[in-house]
Amino acid sequence: MTHAVRNDDYEDVVRTSFAKQGLMRHLGAEVTEVEPGAVTIEVPFAPELTQQHGLFHGGVTTSIADTACGYSALTLMPAGSKVVSVEFKINLFAPARGERLVARGQVVRSGRTITVCQGEVFAWIADGEQQCATMVATMMRVEAPTG
Repeated sequence: MTHAVRNDDYEDVVRTSFAKQGLMRHLGAEVTEVEPGAVTIEVPFAPELTQQHGLFHGGVTTSIADTACGYSALTLMPAGSKVVSVEFKINLFAPARGERLVARGQVVRSGRTITVCQGEVFAWIADGEQQCATMVATMMRVEAPTG
């Protein structure tokens, strides 16, 4: 899907904002791809990120999907914009086990204020990837304060 870019510095904006996120830093997550309307975030396996069965915790899966969706929305917003999540629905349908999780956020529809995104999360295992979650998210554009 082709999207109209309203800020030529969208990649720097995304990476700079992401670097300020304490939770993503705590998870060891990194932005691996930034394109207009699409962002990929990866987090490596660590025992501290698991639930009682040794799988990635659903909170980790949800957090990186939400963040990938939010930043995919931000890539299409005008300079000076900020983005916040206003709603999301996630389905966790397979065990999140493997060496890393990969969340891919993509804009479905970008509006002036509201953007709808889809996120997909994959667990990387020895023989490839297995989708473990899907998200539909609504993001809201917030203008950055001036001054």
